[in-house]
Amino acid sequence: MIEEIRRVMDEADCLYEHQRVQQAVTALAGQITARLAGSNPVLLCVMNGALVFAGELLPQLGFPLQVDYLHATRYREKLSGADLQWKARPSTALAGRVVLLLDDILDEGDTLVKIREYCLAQQAASVLTAVLVDKRHDRRHPDLPRADFTGLEAPDRYLFGYGMDYKGYLRNAPGIYAVAGT
Repeated sequence: MIEEIRRVMDEADCLYEHQRVQQAVTALAGQITARLAGSNPVLLCVMNGALVFAGELLPQLGFPLQVDYLHATRYREKLSGADLQWKARPSTALAGRVVLLLDDILDEGDTLVKIREYCLAQQAASVLTAVLVDKRHDRRHPDLPRADFTGLEAPDRYLFGYGMDYKGYLRNAPGIYAVAGT
């Protein structure tokens, strides 16, 4: 397995280098601040993919907010998704609060739609989405045609790095990469 992971990394196409990703996160921080600074929001980090994104974004948000996390996944370290599996729900009360979901990528949107439905069922006042990467294609869930805040756009390829994984590995790659041949 480790040899496969090394091969994937060695052969991958770098779509965005670390510095470019950081610039996108800084721009997102400005947009989020402009919209949410006075709203006392709860930011929910969707684990594990949004961990790196959240770590870069949070120090740039200079206004009062609460941070929590949730772990809901469809991929389970595989290359394609299945039904949504909840591993951890947020512990912060969402009723009456503005919720900002932080996720690594908006692909088809099924996971974020289900998480948004959960937050609304918990009586959140509103639920917004912020993603590091929006993958361009026409298979998007009709209830989430785009995120409220998007850092970067990428082609319809299998991506990893900066929190996104390849079979559970390469989340720590310092940029955003596409698997060769995808």
